Amino acid sequence: MAVIPVNIAGHPYEVRIAAGLLARVGEECAPLLRKRRVPIVTDARVHAAWGQTVGASLVAAGFEPAWKVLPAGEQTKSWEHLAGVTDWLLAEGVERKDHVLALGGGVIGDLTGFAAAILKRGCRFIQLPTTLLSQVDSSVGGKTAINTPAGKNLVGAFHQPSLVLADPLALDTLPRREVGAGYAEVLKYGLLGDEAFFAWCEDNGAALMDGDGAAREYAIARSVEAKARIVEQDEFETTGLRALLNLGHTFGHALEAETGYSDRLLHGEGVALGMVLAARYSARTGLMDAGDAERVAVHFRKLGMMAELVELGLNVDGQALVAHMLHDKKMDAGTLPFLLLRGIGQAFLSKDVDLGDVATFLDGQLQGR
Repeated sequence: MAVIPVNIAGHPYEVRIAAGLLARVGEECAPLLRKRRVPIVTDARVHAAWGQTVGASLVAAGFEPAWKVLPAGEQTKSWEHLAGVTDWLLAEGVERKDHVLALGGGVIGDLTGFAAAILKRGCRFIQLPTTLLSQVDSSVGGKTAINTPAGKNLVGAFHQPSLVLADPLALDTLPRREVGAGYAEVLKYGLLGDEAFFAWCEDNGAALMDGDGAAREYAIARSVEAKARIVEQDEFETTGLRALLNLGHTFGHALEAETGYSDRLLHGEGVALGMVLAARYSARTGLMDAGDAERVAVHFRKLGMMAELVELGLNVDGQALVAHMLHDKKMDAGTLPFLLLRGIGQAFLSKDVDLGDVATFLDGQLQGR
């Protein structure tokens, strides 16, 4: 088992990574659970795949699982479901020192974490991430949120989990498309600050996508280590360091907004396209070698993932996509910082990007040139 400490001041916790952890949830979580009845928030798909395993483990450890099963999909990160979860937790008698289990991908983790953050001014929760994206990114670091009509993740809180249990076996139940969406966040860690890991991904990404357990466990651990080191230094994203984790997200969130946060474009697919666009825009402005920029698109294309904006078939222009970006939560005094690249593994935060030039660049990408 890989055990990675996340040394947040006042809120330290561990991320444990090993095959079979979901079958051992009861014994792994037992030291943190104060009551026999344990509330678990999940979605219908995850409950069908893992509900019996997790429930049986809790029962074997002397606990009684209580389930809140939500619809699967990004639309669940809403005011309506946030209210439903908090009302249910109150009805369950959850107290501030109790732990709520979040069993699922990023949607469930974000929603449950936000509910825990606001319930009685903050109760505790444990992340049981079941997607690659949530295992390497959203379950670690304490960002919790819901979406609103104005944009993605605009209402939320920083609220650290008490424990994260990442079981690579959970990925075996996912469609390849979902694994690819998570893989985009894996590659992000190499692209933003670790050229050697980017090269490892180029050599091993196909094996990871095809189910190689060792490759998956290594990639999850390496990604979590990278994120933990950044979050420890900039928990609340005030110094600019944690902002590096948003590489590809400004472009990606705009694409998600344009596609209505639907299954037409999964979050990780938006991040993948966003990283392609960030690299190409960096090359356009002379920051990055064009050949290195194309390595990003080439790699995604070799894995059968979307690598060109034109593939989305959007009936929109660059200015409309830039308009979505103006709702980004990273806006500061009317300026939108962009994550750009000076090379593979050399991301930085730029605060002087010309949004008109970004719109022109996007017009070209939308036309496949």
